[in-house]
Amino acid sequence: MLSLVDLRTRIEAGTLTPEGAVRLVEERIAEREPGVGALAARDPAPAVPADGALAGIAVGIKDIIDTAHLPTQMGSPLYADWRPKADAAIVSRLKSLGAVPLAKTTTSPFASLDPTATRNPRAPGRTPGGSSAGSAAAVAAGMLPLALGTQTGGSVIRPASFCGVGAIKPSFRLLPMVGVKTFSWALDTLGLFGAGVRDVAHALALVADRPAIDLGASEAGTPRIGLVRQDFAGAAEPEAEAALDRAVRAAERAGARLREIALPEPLPGAWARHGIIQDFEARQALAWEYAAHRAALSEKLGGQLDRAQAITAAAYDDARRHAHRARRVLKDLFGEIDVLLTYAAPGPAPEGHGSTGDPRFNKLWTLMGVPCVNLPVPGEGPPVGVQLIARFGDDGRALAAARMIERGLAEI
Repeated sequence: MLSLVDLRTRIEAGTLTPEGAVRLVEERIAEREPGVGALAARDPAPAVPADGALAGIAVGIKDIIDTAHLPTQMGSPLYADWRPKADAAIVSRLKSLGAVPLAKTTTSPFASLDPTATRNPRAPGRTPGGSSAGSAAAVAAGMLPLALGTQTGGSVIRPASFCGVGAIKPSFRLLPMVGVKTFSWALDTLGLFGAGVRDVAHALALVADRPAIDLGASEAGTPRIGLVRQDFAGAAEPEAEAALDRAVRAAERAGARLREIALPEPLPGAWARHGIIQDFEARQALAWEYAAHRAALSEKLGGQLDRAQAITAAAYDDARRHAHRARRVLKDLFGEIDVLLTYAAPGPAPEGHGSTGDPRFNKLWTLMGVPCVNLPVPGEGPPVGVQLIARFGDDGRALAAARMIERGLAEI
């Protein structure tokens, strides 16, 4: 995989130019893209700024995020060749740092549950996950050093786990959602994919204009880690359990203090109501597509929106109240621990391409708005990751704990 930090180190040392870094990416794309299918569109003649903290870094942009120089097709034929007049705020920020938004990456239609045609480069014959399939797969294939995704349920952390790459879903609204197609305004969150934790920490600090995130991610100290198995979400597969156990050993080896925690109510109750909030808002966010083009929607998305028509405002308000109470309880829980460690996905990526996988171990944390990091865990077989979670606004701490465990994993 291409490391953002390594590329920038070479550029700053004068052994690689920004133009050379982008050419390297283009060569990798020419070699790997035919077998992966991670890109929905690509700039054939990108302008490469000579200066900036991300000069020379080519970025993949999930195809629900507006770009003025490339079409934004939402993964749907309804928006074939549609060209916005302006960049999304996050794309403008990347450009201001010298980054090159080189390609649009594939997405499930409107960031829903439908699988794409993208293939998993680290687990042939298995799904890359979704809805940010193209972003995860492009980074895993070594075609891009940085890619943007979004998460409403588990669409950043889950595909990162399936494809064996680093990723962060930051604290809710840390990154601007202006110019990103909405599925659920209470849940949708931009996320970053990179070769490892170091890369996503560096990128997030720059993109969010918060240097402390990267500085904090470099030193974890001796964190108090709560081990959470989320029993209310169902059992994990043996591979996920093995990855979690290995991460625990690495954390203990690094000096962390661990204890197992059972999440109290109303957290399990909030988890059970995530779908009510998501779908009640989705039926409004996609009201035009549903009213004018229901027959053109996929079977999964169309059926999801059909069922959403029956959700009452009272049920939605009740779900929001549960979520609010759960956030207060989680805040208190973080007074006793520094980070939570849990599964990133139920197991390795499912075989075939009929599903993007199950987000059941992700959706509570998306609803809570807290930062989540996927840490790949080396092992035999298809990739499996673990998930590190910190209190709202403490993204650097989640990244620091992930880096600490990442170093520990290299020693066992």
